[in-house]
Amino acid sequence: MTISAEAFMESLDRRVAGIVDACTRCGKCAEVCPTPALAGIGGADPKDLTAGVIDILKGAPHAGAAETWARACCGSAFCIDACPEGINPRFMLAMARRALNERRPGAEAKADGRTAFQAMSRGVRMLSKMQLRADVLARLNPPANRSKDGPRAETPPDLIFYTGCNLLKTPHIGLLCLDVMDKLGIRYEVQGGPSNCCGILQFRPGDTPNAARQAITTIERFQATGAAKVLAWCPTCQIQFGEVAMPSMPEATFDLGIFPVYLASRLDELRPMMTTPVRKKVALHEFPGAKGVTEAVVALLTAIPGLEYVDLRRPRVGYALSSLDLLGDYRKDSIAGTFRAAEEAGVTALAGIFHSDHRELSSHQSEWPFEIVNYMDLIGESMGIRRDDVFKRLKLMRDADAVVAASAESIAEHGLDLEDARDAVLKYMLEDQYLPVDRSLHPAE
Repeated sequence: MTISAEAFMESLDRRVAGIVDACTRCGKCAEVCPTPALAGIGGADPKDLTAGVIDILKGAPHAGAAETWARACCGSAFCIDACPEGINPRFMLAMARRALNERRPGAEAKADGRTAFQAMSRGVRMLSKMQLRADVLARLNPPANRSKDGPRAETPPDLIFYTGCNLLKTPHIGLLCLDVMDKLGIRYEVQGGPSNCCGILQFRPGDTPNAARQAITTIERFQATGAAKVLAWCPTCQIQFGEVAMPSMPEATFDLGIFPVYLASRLDELRPMMTTPVRKKVALHEFPGAKGVTEAVVALLTAIPGLEYVDLRRPRVGYALSSLDLLGDYRKDSIAGTFRAAEEAGVTALAGIFHSDHRELSSHQSEWPFEIVNYMDLIGESMGIRRDDVFKRLKLMRDADAVVAASAESIAEHGLDLEDARDAVLKYMLEDQYLPVDRSLHPAE
């Protein structure tokens, strides 16, 4: 299975043309979308917003509100079920952003994509190595799986567990996923890391050719394993592959899913293993955009003996904290509001779902009367599996020198430079913060 970047982009163009022809500009997608109100264009007519996005796709003059909507889309996915024509409006808005961003000079878009990728790669490499021994890290980022031409097992794996890139910054979550799959007897292969990126960092600034090449390379590596299923951990990767890339590569023979939904589908097998009571009152920080994920995680948590699940009934927008970049103060308000609601509900644990959320939420633990975990921590605990949340332990130190000192053994084993390590801790751990830790600085309700 080989496709050129040029053919990939031609496929995107054909899909865009199909949307332009099929869309009736009824505005039903915009009616259910939370983005316009949060982006300051709540007064715009939904039909005008939809028509404006179609104008963007056609390369025609368009209303500023339509551009704001396209750029600020946080992927909540309410629009997908609302469209009477069967269009995926989330993909439509992604293509509108592509059209807008490709108007920039190509060299500028390429430079921005390269800078974002290099920063991500450095953060992943440094933080993962500071937390794990080389042999343990190799479980999550196996060197043999970085090439489609590398040696393969005689029997294809049941599935590929695709970490994406940034899960490696919070590696204990990924290791728990592998531990649980081991208990289930699943034959899996792990792929991920920067060498197997989904291409989103190039796609966002408008470097579509390099985004296409990256996605093609990773999908071909999936295909080479012979696995029938790929399970993404990261919702960004699932959306980028499932809605943007794979429909342009129809030769792909594997099914793309997302880990918690798959795990919930195996609940009958998991339940007899989840025998250790977890006597905690637990709430979730949740999102609607990764479809089926919240429902799957709730099903898994409520199967744990001794665990009491509490629905905080908070507004649900986006697909992860990282999807709320262009919504002003909403992200800070959302995090602070969830913390306050969890405190009022008397929970003993607040669980996040995705890795990017854990990097933010866990840093606040010392300020609130509950622990902050990932839902996989709770599943693991019920099965007698524990992994040290090294990321949380280090970030709670709030001091780069203390983090480097605590990571001295791993830094030495991986041959990292101490100043490079300290700089990485500052940039990719301590300064990777949306909301101040001090709750007295949080926005009011």
